[in-house]
Amino acid sequence: MKKIELVFATNNAHKLEEVQAIVGEKIRIKSLRDIDCHDDIPETGDTFQENARQKTDYLVQKYGVNCFGDDSGLEVDALHGEPGVYSARYSGTRDMEKNIDLLLEKLGDSEDRKARFRTVISLYLDGEQYFFEGAIEGKIIHERKGEKGFGYDPVFIPDGYDKTFAEMSAEEKNSISHRAIAVSKMAEFLKDI
Repeated sequence: MKKIELVFATNNAHKLEEVQAIVGEKIRIKSLRDIDCHDDIPETGDTFQENARQKTDYLVQKYGVNCFGDDSGLEVDALHGEPGVYSARYSGTRDMEKNIDLLLEKLGDSEDRKARFRTVISLYLDGEQYFFEGAIEGKIIHERKGEKGFGYDPVFIPDGYDKTFAEMSAEEKNSISHRAIAVSKMAEFLKDI
């Protein structure tokens, strides 16, 4: 397999490390900084797929590169799917502490803590668009636990586990996360090209 270079529509170091670890050495992942893109790429879609596609469309139109973008979020059943596509700015800011506080406040003492993390990846490669999706079911706990990870990781326990994503090692989380599932599907697809 020839070495593929893909621009990932993010400057989030955690996401870059997570994705590079999953795809391995045969695929080189570049950040937006690597192509000197400092733009705030719009995310105005109503679905994860629309937002992921907006990112790749933007990079293709402006830079003409093979690339992928993702949109991920937390969907909580008792909140009718909130925060969903607004996960990163649920509280009206990008402050994750405030976002988690709002989530826990809205859930209150609800018995229904069922939730899932979902990721949709839009891949643009040699003129074609592809989509990959991953999800992991779990529940929201009442208070933060763990120091690792990012986003809602300290309050999410995946089904079948007794610790939050923020209590897991990067390797453990990467083996089961929603992003890992979607990225693995993309990596498998790229392996066959």
